[in-house]
Amino acid sequence: MSMHQQKKYLFLAFIALFLFSLSSYAQLTQTIRGKVTDQLLQKPLAGATIIIGGSNLSATADADGSFRITGVPVGARQVIITHTGYNPVQMDNIIVNSGKETALDIAMEIDVDIQQAVEITAKSKKNRPLNEMSVVSARAFTVEETQRYAAAINDPLRMASSFAGVVSADDGNNEIVIRGNSPAGLLWRMEGVDIPNPNHFSSAGSSGGGVSILSAQLLANSDFVTGAFAAEYGNALSGVFDLRLRKGNSDKREYTAQVGLLGLNLAAEGPLARSYKGSYLVNYRYSTLQALSKIGLEIAGGITNFQDLSFNIYLPAGKAGEFTLFGFGGLSDQDMESEKDPLKWESEGDRYGGVFKANTGATGITHGIALGLRTHLKSSVALSYAQNEYNELYDEGNGSLLNTYRNQYRTKKWILSSVVNHQVNAKNSIRGGVTANIIGYDFYQKSRETPEDPVLERINQSDNTETLQAFAQWQYKPMNRLSVQAGAHYLRLLLNNSHSLEPRASVKYELDRKNALAFGYGLHSQVQSLGVYFAKAVNTGGATFQPNKDLSFTRAHHYVLSYSHAFRPDLRFKAEAYYQSLFDVPVSIYDSLSFSTLNIRGDYTTEALTNKGKGRNYGIDLSLEKYLRNNIYFMVNTSLYQSKYTASDGIERDTRFNGNYVSNFTGGKDIVLKDGKRTIGAHIKIIYAGGFRNTPIDIERSIEKGYTIWKEKEAFTLQNPNYFRTDLRIAMKWNRKRLTSTLSLDIQNLSNRLNLYNQYFDAFKGQVVNNYQTGIIPVLNYKVDF
Repeated sequence: MSMHQQKKYLFLAFIALFLFSLSSYAQLTQTIRGKVTDQLLQKPLAGATIIIGGSNLSATADADGSFRITGVPVGARQVIITHTGYNPVQMDNIIVNSGKETALDIAMEIDVDIQQAVEITAKSKKNRPLNEMSVVSARAFTVEETQRYAAAINDPLRMASSFAGVVSADDGNNEIVIRGNSPAGLLWRMEGVDIPNPNHFSSAGSSGGGVSILSAQLLANSDFVTGAFAAEYGNALSGVFDLRLRKGNSDKREYTAQVGLLGLNLAAEGPLARSYKGSYLVNYRYSTLQALSKIGLEIAGGITNFQDLSFNIYLPAGKAGEFTLFGFGGLSDQDMESEKDPLKWESEGDRYGGVFKANTGATGITHGIALGLRTHLKSSVALSYAQNEYNELYDEGNGSLLNTYRNQYRTKKWILSSVVNHQVNAKNSIRGGVTANIIGYDFYQKSRETPEDPVLERINQSDNTETLQAFAQWQYKPMNRLSVQAGAHYLRLLLNNSHSLEPRASVKYELDRKNALAFGYGLHSQVQSLGVYFAKAVNTGGATFQPNKDLSFTRAHHYVLSYSHAFRPDLRFKAEAYYQSLFDVPVSIYDSLSFSTLNIRGDYTTEALTNKGKGRNYGIDLSLEKYLRNNIYFMVNTSLYQSKYTASDGIERDTRFNGNYVSNFTGGKDIVLKDGKRTIGAHIKIIYAGGFRNTPIDIERSIEKGYTIWKEKEAFTLQNPNYFRTDLRIAMKWNRKRLTSTLSLDIQNLSNRLNLYNQYFDAFKGQVVNNYQTGIIPVLNYKVDF
């Protein structure tokens, strides 16, 4: 998009926002509904009392734990839940809109101090992990945060870049670096099931992409973990997104329609039948990027398309338990053509074209049932599929095209899992489970090492394998203020019988109502990206073999010490010091090379590797967060860290992702107009971080050879200039009878700053060229809930 087009687009967007703000509507109310359950056993808590703070509105949960409170005024509300034998729960700033009923899933913890004479006070659950076994480096996030934070655009990954210890890997992509780790170390889960990377335009082995497939219409409050994971999480090194889906409205039909720069979005939910608590929730989105490019708004290069579908169907079955059928699927492709006229070539990149395709999806069935009064069993069967293809063509200048790179990766996976929770007594609980992954794969790759070398077949493998995982963990709570967790996770890859038994432990102690200390430890491991095992090489006798077939897991010890202090109920400070010792890291078999998998973001490397590498990440995360209260919120954090690796040459170096520090400010203010039904919000995010690392280019040799040649011995010794970016969001919301309208404008990189990404030698220009990250990106959206 040219600067003139950007200014024109922004001007029109601001005019639209201004005109739309002139209308007004009458006073309105809506319904708050939901379900109250035991946090561990997930059984309904009949008789729970639900109160709307500051009003005389209340309800009592029925035999299913369900409740409905009608006549709640629109706006931000406080909800307080109490039940005999459980700790009271306080939920602040629950947003009530007129267009849709507000749904709450409320999990309550057993009060282990009930026999003692203690003062019972409701505590806010804001940002507390939904998984009670996660006590360090973990927080819950809400769908509202993915919508409210500037330039988050309903994307959990973009939202998470506001949190301490997290930084974006690339402005044109939503991948994140957590505490100096490669983005490839992230685990995605949905409804307790491991899922493939849920992002459009993703590469094989990566954790992100250009646009999230996940719909904010389906997500419920979920957990984000950045270290020392609980025992149930395996096959991950850097972090975990543990996603939960909300249930559709079982009493009435509701709809959402949204149109914006990223596509047309339609969602519907409602009851499956009368007098039945079952419900459906479905969302479909179709990209409008191609249509926008035709009118001069070039957001992405080439012909770019994507679409996605997601759903969650809830099927209660009485004494037989509860069933859910969930799933998501996304199709994305991009067609880039090379410049056919040699007279118009301005860089070497003009001679390259290609077609990229990334399709992914997963669907599953879960079943939960109570086995007596103290045990709950949840089982799942799921099927996932991921397809990545790229075909690159190079114009040789004589009218012919050379196929310089091609990959076709297809992975189909059956996932079988079962998890049991058992409440031994009020102070002791046990959780354990098993998971089996049956993986079918079909991988093909051909490429060339340098422009001088021939294009050779690097991977060509089609077969099946399995992974097995099991875990057990115990929680002991002698009092409400103290909890101890201990457990272990087991992981095995049947392809080469690599395995790992990983102890996990954590403890949290609340010194008083304002101060808390916690410590966590875990041994964690991750299977290599599957295609890496099948890389081909040629031995001295000229025979082809697979040097990586016996690679073991990458492993890491995580240590976390955490302290938090609540200045006020809505203002909290937190500090976490951490140390991660990585070992058995795949590095080059050649002791003259600096290659390590800790520096790659995705794709299947075909280097010949051995598990002799090491790494270490250590630092401190400091954050001060003011939760939304009186229509204002902010979060300011700073992370100071080091990220190091050691390759086969025995030299410890900075990793590619060692920026040393990152500071974030995320905040906003909502202005509620006099009638109480119109809200104008302004939200901002400011990032200042140390630049990532690059390897110097040997200019003389690059000129001689005609392509980029790096100074191998000086790997990652160059640091990019400091990174700075400002994002802005302006939103206007209107409530009227049975309808809520929201018009928003998100602007990523408001100042259009060009942050350096990397450098390369351009043979056409005969010089080193800077490659910059994405400039200003405006995203206008209009949404209607009804």
